[in-house]
Amino acid sequence: MSTPAAPSVLFVCVHNAGRSQMAAAFLTHLAGDKVQVRSAGSAPADAVNPAVVEAMKESSIDISAETPKVLTVEAVQASDVVITMGCGDACPYFPGKRYLDWKLDDPAGQGVQAVRPIRDEIERRIRGLLAELSIEPTS
Repeated sequence: MSTPAAPSVLFVCVHNAGRSQMAAAFLTHLAGDKVQVRSAGSAPADAVNPAVVEAMKESSIDISAETPKVLTVEAVQASDVVITMGCGDACPYFPGKRYLDWKLDDPAGQGVQAVRPIRDEIERRIRGLLAELSIEPTS
């Protein structure tokens, strides 16, 4: 009996430097190899927001090596769930995909103090997503 393929989730925001990076990191951290995780942006920044990196370190997740990636049609096609991060990004639409929009404050230009509540809300939503996917968090 073969095991079903792991579901794949794509997080999208404009710069792929804050919210989508945090969401991808939390999902990877909490689901391990039970979920394929991608993140991308329609206009990727040069680097991940330093305040976001710092806030994630406080949650024992190191995203300092991550780099923003450009959103591709292939990434959307390869994903079961596509989650935009409240930034109005237009994603290519494919029937059979699940699309969610999480309205979240933008951490761009904010200090770590302002990023913490965004990080905590993202972690809460990731845990909810795992429950919907019937995947037990690793921690």
